[in-house]
Amino acid sequence: MTPAEIREAVLNILEDITPDEDLTQLKDDVPFREQLELDSMDFLDIVMELRKRYRIQIPEDEYKNLITMDSTVKYLTPKMENL
Repeated sequence: MTPAEIREAVLNILEDITPDEDLTQLKDDVPFREQLELDSMDFLDIVMELRKRYRIQIPEDEYKNLITMDSTVKYLTPKMENL
């Protein structure tokens, strides 16, 4: 997957987890939690959806790489390049 496709995939997951949020104004360099009403369970749901949809394992100590859209796409790009 390309970085643009990964961004779209993350947006799709966010839409499923936070259906009432307007993601059209999401800034790629601002932490998700500053823009969206995400609690720790929502964040775990994102990780679980990545695992379920794309079979990507994200160790807990690497969750810090999923703070912003930019950091998430950068982190996932090598993991999803062959999908």
